Amino acid sequence: MKPRARTGLLAALVALAACAVVAALVAWFLHTHERIEHKQPLPPQGEAAWNPLYALRESLRADKVPAQTRQRLEPALFVSAPGDTVLLDGDPARLRAAEVDALLDWVASGGHLLLRTPLASVPGDDDADGAPEVPPLLLRLGVEALLPPACVQLQVRGEESHVEFCDGWRVQLERGVSPRRAWGDAEPGYAFVRLAHGRGTVDVASDYDIFGNDQLDEATHQALARQLLAPNYGRGTVHLVYATRIESLWWRLLRDGWMLWSPLALLLAGWLWRRAQRFGPWLPSPVASRRSLREHVRASGALLLRRGQAPLLYDATREAFLARLRRRDPASAALAGEARVQAIAARLQLPHYLVREALTRQGVQDRHVFFARVRTLIQMRNRL
Repeated sequence: MKPRARTGLLAALVALAACAVVAALVAWFLHTHERIEHKQPLPPQGEAAWNPLYALRESLRADKVPAQTRQRLEPALFVSAPGDTVLLDGDPARLRAAEVDALLDWVASGGHLLLRTPLASVPGDDDADGAPEVPPLLLRLGVEALLPPACVQLQVRGEESHVEFCDGWRVQLERGVSPRRAWGDAEPGYAFVRLAHGRGTVDVASDYDIFGNDQLDEATHQALARQLLAPNYGRGTVHLVYATRIESLWWRLLRDGWMLWSPLALLLAGWLWRRAQRFGPWLPSPVASRRSLREHVRASGALLLRRGQAPLLYDATREAFLARLRRRDPASAALAGEARVQAIAARLQLPHYLVREALTRQGVQDRHVFFARVRTLIQMRNRL
């Protein structure tokens, strides 16, 4: 068998063996692994990204209950509708006096108002001194003080036990104020109270996180939300007033943009490492002695050229050419004058005038003439 055919056969066998190994690995992987589906929740998009009550509004609309969401209270939209419900998911301390009067007058005519306690940092369980002041709206409803938070138990039939209202201030009512419904105890404070005001109802809770977009998917929170909205449910429009909760741009970049900034950070670190000075002494190391003959020759030639010794350098170059000419072509070297010029030009296939100028020492003090003649002599020497 010819060598070329033997090489082709060997390459074909190697390719078949590689394909067999790959096929075996694929078969093993498919036999030992199983394809499964995994649902990964995506971050909220559109209005759901900044409206924490978006899911509640859409759920109410799906249940044929008119619902609106907005960031301002705008009492003019509901003061003439005593059957409406207003859920204020914000700090009641930010309400103006005119808005407080309009809200209480509307509740007295039959409206249903849901409030949460003021937003503030939550102190420890035994630290009551850090509680914020009671807003004017809650004072007029009979709330005497705000107390540290405590969870309350919530149990829905067929669901796991839950605890709610763990992160907000509890309320302590004035003497003589009895709630229609309450969760918690009067002494450590209520986590939720339902108060009567005229012909209407006011609900005050530690927090309304159960109404958030990421909380309404739990059956327990759905049941609790339905109970809290019960007084006027289906009688009028539900007005959902929320405070915008837009995350910081830097936090979103840190959390969601890691696929972009992490390789950029690695590239920046690599560039800084490459450009930064290496660790070591501030002063550079002394230059080590070198023994390169070429460097010494170049340095001595540069020194002679600076000192005006160009003829000496020309003589050395011319003598080097003539020495090689005597070794390679003794007959031409034995000639003199114009005969030698013609013999060298014929051998090296160069113009006569160029050879004649190269062998002439006169005028080499000029730098341009010196460099031209030395260049020609080196070229002639290399052609021998």
